[in-house]
Amino acid sequence: MIDTGIGRLLVVSLHQSIAEVLPTRLEFYEAWLNPVGLRDGRVGMAPMSAALSFLRREGALYAPIVSLAGDHTADWTYDALPGALRRAIHASPRPLRIRLALRVVRRLVRDTYQGSGPLVRWRRDAGAVLIQTSIFCGVRDRVEQPLCTFYAAAIRRLLERFDLRVEVTVSTCRATGAGTCELHVQEDRAGGGLDEGRSLLH
Repeated sequence: MIDTGIGRLLVVSLHQSIAEVLPTRLEFYEAWLNPVGLRDGRVGMAPMSAALSFLRREGALYAPIVSLAGDHTADWTYDALPGALRRAIHASPRPLRIRLALRVVRRLVRDTYQGSGPLVRWRRDAGAVLIQTSIFCGVRDRVEQPLCTFYAAAIRRLLERFDLRVEVTVSTCRATGAGTCELHVQEDRAGGGLDEGRSLLH
């Protein structure tokens, strides 16, 4: 972890996505997401908040950048899992596989920011990921559009890596005035059903 509970992987993923989507602005953002700081674990809350604040001013590029960062975080989280665990999850029956994959989702959210307080719930073929405190959504003034794009992309990509096809949408967002950020996760019914009426995770 980087200080103040910000996950190193989150910062590295954001730096990489800026390099890919907005390379001409990378040097500007490295004033806060400094490569030396990334390596030594010295990127804290203040520089991360500043970087996200400037990213929101990039207009239409904000969503692609943080979505790509979510994809990178999901991929690197998946790749970092022990091979035996990955194989065990893939080999599990579908209801058990989604339960185990959602545990990894919960760990991903918690590891990006320790104060996130994630809760994961699932019933039948749909569920929700609740984030008590999102570092992306701690804005001074309310905004019209949700800022949970990072988490929506990360959840969708991580479940995809476990061969689970889902749609992820933002139900509520702290940045728009809600008390928590809640992401709705809907499984693709064509991919097969789950156990009926059972809550898999709390």
